Amino acid sequence: MTTSPATTPLTYNGYVTQVATMAIVNTTTSSGVVVGVDAAFNAIIPQMLNYAELRIQRDLDLFPAISSNTSYTLTAGSNLLTLSINDFVTLQTISIVSGGATYPLLPVSKQVLQNVYGDTAYTAMPAYFAPYGGDAATYGNTSQIYIVGPYPDQSYPVTLTGLVRMQTLAVNATTALANTGTTFISTYLPDMLLQASMIYISQFQRNFGPASNDPQMGPTYEAQYQTLLKGAQGEEYRKKFEAAAWSSNSISPVATPTRG
Repeated sequence: MTTSPATTPLTYNGYVTQVATMAIVNTTTSSGVVVGVDAAFNAIIPQMLNYAELRIQRDLDLFPAISSNTSYTLTAGSNLLTLSINDFVTLQTISIVSGGATYPLLPVSKQVLQNVYGDTAYTAMPAYFAPYGGDAATYGNTSQIYIVGPYPDQSYPVTLTGLVRMQTLAVNATTALANTGTTFISTYLPDMLLQASMIYISQFQRNFGPASNDPQMGPTYEAQYQTLLKGAQGEEYRKKFEAAAWSSNSISPVATPTRG
């Protein structure tokens, strides 16, 4: 069943309009897309979105950003699992499939695997994994490498889960989507998106330090963002049953006795 969000989502046009209004920048509409009349303002919009969206994702560890990938396979005789750097920000689990059953691998240090399962002559179904590093050819700009142990005795399909980067609102900066397209962050965290963007634009307006026209502008938006972040963090913990007593409930200041 499809339902509508109980918020006021921000489209790309809505986002630009809101930021421009708070930053006192005039806007116009060009081919269905809201833009500023100031070329410098338009130039910073993509990185302003980057700043706000990346900060929110790093601060919150968002539940919807946890995804799975089944496109990889371990090769017999090789303990390397090479993933695209674009697949995951942080990998959480690695499982292998054998005989119709799924077996999760346990994370250990790479030193353990190198010492205990460093002999290529011994092969079996892997039971452990460890992060190894980025690819040497591009200094980690292409691949992130994990090792497993023991060395696989055959090819095993792999199921991965981890945190991914969510789609940016900037992809909707087109005539077709600018006034209708939204993202998870612009729909469910529009307040944080705007506050984080205003922190960034305070630097554009030179209102970030003691020598600026309004030295309190940047810190004020930062303080408001931190207030919103505290509440949003609690929600994310509850979604993942990481709240009080590993439950999905927030702590009640009046409930007694304490939960057993």
